[in-house]
Amino acid sequence: MPIPMPIALTMGEPAGVGGDLALAAWRARNHEALPPFFLIDDPGRIARLARQLALDVPLHCIQSPEEAIGVFATHLPILAQRLPVDVEPGKPTSENGVAVLQAIECAVKLVTNGQAAAVVTNPIHKQVLYEAGFTYPGHTEYLASLAGPDAIPVMMLACPGLRVVPVTIHLPLAQVPGALSRQAIEACGRITAAALTRDFAIERPRLAVAGLNPHAGEGGSIGREEIEVIMPALETLRGEGIDIRDPAPADSLFHAAARANYDAALCMYHDQALLPLKTIDFFGGINITLGLPFIRT
Repeated sequence: MPIPMPIALTMGEPAGVGGDLALAAWRARNHEALPPFFLIDDPGRIARLARQLALDVPLHCIQSPEEAIGVFATHLPILAQRLPVDVEPGKPTSENGVAVLQAIECAVKLVTNGQAAAVVTNPIHKQVLYEAGFTYPGHTEYLASLAGPDAIPVMMLACPGLRVVPVTIHLPLAQVPGALSRQAIEACGRITAAALTRDFAIERPRLAVAGLNPHAGEGGSIGREEIEVIMPALETLRGEGIDIRDPAPADSLFHAAARANYDAALCMYHDQALLPLKTIDFFGGINITLGLPFIRT
């Protein structure tokens, strides 16, 4: 029988909550039935943090991911990524930015090489990374660049009872109508439907669609994007056998009765997707990047 692969957990912003989350997740490993994971981080930082939080978490430095399987039951496995500067909680510094990015790169390399089952990323501090030379709008775009030229990243936010996919992501709101295109909607629809079947075991996914404008444009009287951009894309997807609904007013798409009628909702911009999800489950919602050749949450 093949040995199962562990999950790679990145450090995230070392002055933030990533270390706290890693320690808490390991302590909850039996209660939550978590699969084995290892943390890519600075062992000294994690040891100090555990002491500061008065958490009894034995650490074990590993040299390769497969070692994590054998020690996970009794120790939190750590693959060392040293920080050049000591960390003070709540005070991020760009001097550690390169190490943060190297932890992400390491996780992607390991999962691509078949040494890890999936990547889980702790939160980053983008402004600090920008100061360190980071040029991507966020985690999603950076992971896509690491995954290769064929990767088309699609961001899904999920919690019990709701999955949402924004078609446009990190854009000023004023730029959204111009950035919205048939091609983008079609790509999001295809990738979302395929992921729901492959990763969530939904044989025939049902996709809802939020209109861009109030009342989904109200027949063109409050904007024509639904008629000229969104509907043609939906017709193409239906022609490919995807069960996708006409654009609906966003203000009536996320109450409990509506959510029971679809498996995921395509939304036209960032906050249209994230507001309902974070309202329903602010602390439990997760980010899943679809369209990559590996699982990332």
